[in-house]
Amino acid sequence: MIHSTNRIFLFDEFIAEERRKYLVVVIYDIVDNRRRAAFAKYLKGFGVRVQKSAFECILPDAKYQKLLKGIPKLIDKEDQVRVYKLTSNADIRAWGTVELLEEEEVVIL
Repeated sequence: MIHSTNRIFLFDEFIAEERRKYLVVVIYDIVDNRRRAAFAKYLKGFGVRVQKSAFECILPDAKYQKLLKGIPKLIDKEDQVRVYKLTSNADIRAWGTVELLEEEEVVIL
């Protein structure tokens, strides 16, 4: 059994809001197979699947807002979706074969 622990990022109050990134967890229970497949495909554009009905994403606020805006278009009243936007110090502990989501930072000089 693989156990990993990782601090994704540290919240820095001195970083401008538009440059901050957040750990976002999306979990869902969608009744219809076709809607569920379309929803998972949509979420793949934002993050990685960590379980059958769970995605982790690291997003700036603008992309987070885009994620939220698209969700109601893909679900029905009988479906359930929960989105967690984690701020401050995110500490993830994982067991199993799914890799922890790593934030790649690119610096151009």
